[in-house]
Amino acid sequence: MKYLPCIAGGLLGAMFIAFSIMFFAGVKPPEGGPVPPKEAIDFGTAMATTGYMHMVKVFELLGGILVAIPKTRNYGLLILGPIIINVLAYHQFLQKDGIFQGMLIGICALALYLLWAGRRNFAGLKN
Repeated sequence: MKYLPCIAGGLLGAMFIAFSIMFFAGVKPPEGGPVPPKEAIDFGTAMATTGYMHMVKVFELLGGILVAIPKTRNYGLLILGPIIINVLAYHQFLQKDGIFQGMLIGICALALYLLWAGRRNFAGLKN
């Protein structure tokens, strides 16, 4: 049971590291899937043309590395938290495919477990 946070941190970190490396390597999703709504296409175009997505992916990489290291896990969660919320909002409001998908549920479950496991370290953030 004491190794469970290490396993969860490694899995969550590996996912975000892989997502960011795939972006920087130029790996595209396979063609032939469903066509995204116009809002999602417009949002993706704005993110890509302004360079904003590069910044997000740098923070995903940094957060993934920090989450995978037990001593820096909570700093990684602080970085990845807003990114996870934005991914959920994107899928719910722009992509319109909902937040109840396997990958999204897995990411949220791992992040919430790690927050719960490290809750004592976050106690100092009170007012």
